Amino acid sequence: MATVDTSLPAHPTGAAATLAASHASEHDLKLYGGWFCPFVQRAWIVLHEKDIPHQYIEINPYHKAPEFLALNPRGLVPTLAVPTASSNGKAAKPLYESSIICEYLDEAYGDDSAALLPRGKENVYERARCRLWIEHVGSKIVPAFYKFLQHTPEKDYTIEEARENFLGHIKAFVKEMGDGANGGPWFLGDRFSLVDVMLAPWAKRMFLIDHYKPGGVGIPTAGEDEGVWKRWGVWFDAITQRKSVLETWSDDEMYIAAYKRYAEDTTQSEVAKATRKGGRLP
Repeated sequence: MATVDTSLPAHPTGAAATLAASHASEHDLKLYGGWFCPFVQRAWIVLHEKDIPHQYIEINPYHKAPEFLALNPRGLVPTLAVPTASSNGKAAKPLYESSIICEYLDEAYGDDSAALLPRGKENVYERARCRLWIEHVGSKIVPAFYKFLQHTPEKDYTIEEARENFLGHIKAFVKEMGDGANGGPWFLGDRFSLVDVMLAPWAKRMFLIDHYKPGGVGIPTAGEDEGVWKRWGVWFDAITQRKSVLETWSDDEMYIAAYKRYAEDTTQSEVAKATRKGGRLP
């Protein structure tokens, strides 16, 4: 029988607990999430960045409330309950998939100056390029992160191969950034965007690989790609200290406990099972 991680704390801690408490009051726009989930953190970061009023509802992954399952029968987080008008007054329609939720929130709230994807006809190409690299994060970097973290000695791939695969996808991402010399640290230089948001939760969790895996992440400090990794360091330092990232983050030790079964490859999460099969992440 599959074992589940029932020892996980039921609520966020640290800065994330403070943020959750400040958004505990009833509101028509509701984010159903789990403090430990990086996909949830994506949506939470966007809500924070755009200062969108909302209600945060922590979901117990083992005792899901009927009203939540009515919105999303798959029972996965994040799920966004979007208020809509109906003949009976207020109603809610669901959105799920973190990247879709993030783009919806960006389009639905705030003006062009606060947009996390470039808007306007003049930015059609740049917007498409952002989506291209958002896809790279989701289809390349994130699966490689879990494959690396879930490596155990009996796997049919070595930890060196897992590390090389992970770092190779990051390197491709970094090469698409501006050089940061005359702009800012972000993927688009001085403009923080959804591309940065999409990778932020896993950047913040990279310390788990250092904690659990021999040799850690192993980012090179010298060699022919030294400039690439220096640019990565600029982005990494900026994203891991971004206010919206820090304030959606629980205490470090909570993640160490939560991801122990990933490192042992015993967790039965949907992400872990998909990683074992080499399939698309849910």
